[in-house]
Amino acid sequence: MLFVIKDHQKKSVGANPARTHKRKRRFVIKKSPVLIAINGSFPNLSILNLEDRSDVKWKSLYETQRERKRIMRETCAKYKSNSKRIITPYHVSRIFVEDKYRILYCEVPKAGCSNWKRVLMVLNGLASSTRVIQHNTVHYGNYLKRLDGFDRKGINYRLNAYTKMLFVREPFEKLVSAFRDKFEHPNNYYHPVFGRPIISRYRVNATKEALRTGSGVKFKEFIQYLLDVHRPVGMDIHWDHVNRLCSPCLIDYDFIGKFETMEEDANFFLHLINAPQNLTFPRFKDRHSDEERTTTQIMQQYFTQLSPAQRQRSYDFYYMDYLMFNYSKPFEDLY
Repeated sequence: MLFVIKDHQKKSVGANPARTHKRKRRFVIKKSPVLIAINGSFPNLSILNLEDRSDVKWKSLYETQRERKRIMRETCAKYKSNSKRIITPYHVSRIFVEDKYRILYCEVPKAGCSNWKRVLMVLNGLASSTRVIQHNTVHYGNYLKRLDGFDRKGINYRLNAYTKMLFVREPFEKLVSAFRDKFEHPNNYYHPVFGRPIISRYRVNATKEALRTGSGVKFKEFIQYLLDVHRPVGMDIHWDHVNRLCSPCLIDYDFIGKFETMEEDANFFLHLINAPQNLTFPRFKDRHSDEERTTTQIMQQYFTQLSPAQRQRSYDFYYMDYLMFNYSKPFEDLY
């Protein structure tokens, strides 16, 4: 598989008229909205297969999906106004396409996205196993298509005909996971791009070394940046709202999985789309594998560094994600 990937990369080097044309086309379609008739649930997920209806496990997981979708729709109806129902390529820019099994997957970082991309690559025939796909191949190989790379007709067709799914995670835990990954380990992008302006703005008497490298950002400084309406640097997908990343009030997702129940949710989804029986969702951690995953306990250790007011403002910042995906308040003193 690695040989095929390297060979594919070599072929893509150099001028490519077709790719130039594609870039121009993508630029054009981003200039105007795409009017899309939003569908309801994907037919294959609206009812269980006959043989599954007597299975207690499948029935329970199916009912869980119905409840998650109900809560999401009710939250959207209460707080969001989408009367025009307009989708632009921006709204689908985080959605990956798998045409063989007709899947649309909205990427939510720190919620199993690397392993979900591996699964999509295996389903698409790009690899025989999730184990052989390296982290850089997943995120920088460009083997999976994005939905905003299609023209209006292609976007419209896939939104209405494909199974649309996303996986979410408890917002505070996702935030701490992102902070640990991007700021507590060497990183030649996040330290200079985010670390330097964060330290410069929020650290009193910062050393020249800290200002030069951007390394050593403290969690409290990171939260100050996140909550600052005049941020010294913009948002990033790793700590942005799911509501902004995937537009669940505009796109009617067929399947809503959770990181906390990843194994059973993921394998239920693979069962519903009739994926090969030997394909299961991988649970390995390919970055900082010797480090414990961010748990509720670890998240609480970080957030206890903040004042009650900062915790409240952080909760308010992610309030729609907490509400839409039915996560409990992470601290008792929140209102």
